[in-house]
Amino acid sequence: MSLLFTPITLPSPRGGLTLPNRIVVAPMCQYSAVDGCATDWHLMHWGNLLNSGAALFTIEATAVLPEGRISPACLGLWDARTEAAMSDTLHRARKLAPHMAVCIQLAHAGRKASSALPWQGAQLLPKEEGGWETFGPSALPHLPTEQPPTALTLEHMATIRDAFVSAAQRADRMGIEAIEIHSAHGYLLHEFLSPIANQRTDDYGGSFENRIRFPLEVFAAVREAFTGVLGLRISASDWVDGGWDCDQSAELSKRLKALGCDFIHVSSGGVSPQQKITLGAGYQVPFARQIRQASGMVTTAVGLITEPQQAEAILQAGDADLVALARAFLYQPRWGWQAAAALGGVVSANPVYWRCLPREAQAAFGKVSVGMR
Repeated sequence: MSLLFTPITLPSPRGGLTLPNRIVVAPMCQYSAVDGCATDWHLMHWGNLLNSGAALFTIEATAVLPEGRISPACLGLWDARTEAAMSDTLHRARKLAPHMAVCIQLAHAGRKASSALPWQGAQLLPKEEGGWETFGPSALPHLPTEQPPTALTLEHMATIRDAFVSAAQRADRMGIEAIEIHSAHGYLLHEFLSPIANQRTDDYGGSFENRIRFPLEVFAAVREAFTGVLGLRISASDWVDGGWDCDQSAELSKRLKALGCDFIHVSSGGVSPQQKITLGAGYQVPFARQIRQASGMVTTAVGLITEPQQAEAILQAGDADLVALARAFLYQPRWGWQAAAALGGVVSANPVYWRCLPREAQAAFGKVSVGMR
C-alpha cells in the first residue's frame, strides 16, 4: 500500500486533524496582495490548489504586522481589514473545491522586510521607493550594501509576540485548521536563532539557550491561544560554517515538542548570502530525518521533491511523515491526481474536471468516465 495515500492524524489540543493522505502544498509567496489584503489572484490561486488532491494547503507567509511583510505586495493578517479580505477570499475559494484542511504560515520578515518583488531584484527598498524601517535582533544588515535594521527592544519584541497571537486568533475565527509559525529562510525568528544575524548581548543573544528564547516565547504564546494544529517551519541549517546547524535544530525540536508543537516543517538556508547549499533532488530530506528521529514529532520534508515515486520513497524510508511541494504544484496544480494515478491512491476532486482523466487513471477517483454529449 502506498504510504503517500495513507491517512495521518496531526495531534492538537482540539483533538487532532486527520488528513486523507501525506501530501502538503507548501506556502508560496504570491506578491499579489494590496495593502496586505488578499485579492482575486489569491481566489484563483487558492481555488486551484484546493483542487490539487493534496491533503493540506498552506497559505503563504502572512505578516503579523505591516512592517513584517517581505515586500509591499505581501499578504497580511494584522487587523480587521486584512482579516475580512482573507476570510471572504478563503470562504469563496473553499466553495469551489472538495473539503481540504487549510494551514496558514504566520510570519515576520525581520531585516529581510521592505524588499522589492523578486522579479524586480528583491533588494531592500529605500523609503523613497515605498520601503520602511526594518527590525532585527541586532543592527546587522542581510547584505553589506544594505541599510542595517533597527535592533529590537524588549518592548517591541513583546509587541511582535502579541501580534503573532492576534493573527492566530484571526485565523482561528475564519476556520483555518492549522498554523505554521515561520522560523526559517532568514526571517525574524530564524534571525534570532542564528549567530550570523543575532549578536545581542542580553538574554536573547549569545548562547544557544538565549538565541532560542524569543522563538520559543512566540511559539508558547500562540500555543496558549490556539487549540488547533500548531507547527513551526525551520531552516535546519544556515549552510554557513559557524551558523545555525542541524544539531541545534534537533535540540530545538525537542524543546518545541515539550511546548506542544504538533509538527515541524524542515527547510534550510536564507539567513546569509554566504550560504553554500548543495542542491539536488530531496537535498533537505536528511535534515528532516535527523529532526524526526530527535523529536518524535510529525515531520514534513520539502525541497526539490517533484515525482510521486520520490515522495513515496521518502515516507517508506522513515525520513518524514509528510511531503511538501511548492513549485511542482505551480507547474502542475493537480500533482496530487498524478500521484494517485501513479501509486494507486484515491483523491477527491471537483467533478467538473473528471472527464480530463485517461481511463487508466479513473480509479484514483473511484468514478466512471464522464462523457460529453
